[in-house]
Amino acid sequence: MRSEPKAVLLDRDGTIVVDVPYNGDPEQVVAMPGAQEALDGLRAAGVPLGVLTNQSGIARGLLTAAQVDAVNQRVEAVLGPFDVWELCPHGPGDGCTCRKPAPGMILRACERLGLHPSEVAFIGDIGSDVEAAAAAGATGVLVPTPVTRQEEIDAAPLVAGTLAEAVTLLRGSA
Repeated sequence: MRSEPKAVLLDRDGTIVVDVPYNGDPEQVVAMPGAQEALDGLRAAGVPLGVLTNQSGIARGLLTAAQVDAVNQRVEAVLGPFDVWELCPHGPGDGCTCRKPAPGMILRACERLGLHPSEVAFIGDIGSDVEAAAAAGATGVLVPTPVTRQEEIDAAPLVAGTLAEAVTLLRGSA
């Protein structure tokens, strides 16, 4: 049986904040319904939190790193502090090891937290999120949104209807 994760890593867009494609405007940051309560519950339990986000808009010239940093700061202002942030600024064809579904961001976050990937969970809204978790050896949980494809849902080992349900699923599995 899976044990309760020692840290929870989260995708940003579509998981903890409403997905605004290539968002460079902090004023457009809006928390996903129930995200605040789910994150506050994890923080109250002393569970470290991290955010991992693909930001190919940087590679595509649609966003600057400073804009992404401003949006990330706004995410923290809205939802509270996170222990670790990891972002991939590369495009899909760049061949990096950090862009989900590659495990690089999860592995770096685990190293920074002093944890083995098997001790963490990663929650996201699309297949590449749970694929990255599997590639790293972490527990992946899919929280589908309208953009999630059915085949991604079918392939996910764990699926929850909301972020709060994902947290309950992870914390209740000890």
